[in-house]
Amino acid sequence: MWGATPGERGAAYPCDDLLGPSAEPWLRAVTVRAPAPVVFRWLCQLKVAPYSYDSLDNFGRRSPRRLTPGAERLETGQRVMTIFELVGFEPDRHLTLLLTTPWAVRAFGEFAITYRADPVDARTTRLVVKMMVGRRPGRLGAARLRMMARGDLFMMRRQLATLGALAERTAARKGAVGS
Repeated sequence: MWGATPGERGAAYPCDDLLGPSAEPWLRAVTVRAPAPVVFRWLCQLKVAPYSYDSLDNFGRRSPRRLTPGAERLETGQRVMTIFELVGFEPDRHLTLLLTTPWAVRAFGEFAITYRADPVDARTTRLVVKMMVGRRPGRLGAARLRMMARGDLFMMRRQLATLGALAERTAARKGAVGS
């Protein structure tokens, strides 16, 4: 866990019950100087690209730096970041995803993720991500979990920093954030 407040760690998230009681929770959070609807709109961009290390997780294509028209139109069942399915959402509040692509489940294990935009005030949002990660039995399963946690730390930090910076830029252009 990194960046999460005690309140965020103790809160309930839509992904909590998607994998069962043996899943391990991982929490990541950052503060973004942009209103929650702007941050949420950038979360909708995850339908288009992963916004992490594009050479690793986007086949070398750069994640768009401008909002893609229509990406905000959400429906359960849509693909997100290629390997996830959108299983729930609340406009301007959260996206909840489940890893459903068979090869990805075999490679990474089970994952359920909620990306949440929590307003702090009219100009500031906490971008909180909770992941429920399925455990596999035995030493190999434990080693896989540790390896995934290290990789996620690297990838998720980049994703949240990128999405946060893009939301801040959008908010500044709209005049939603003062100097």
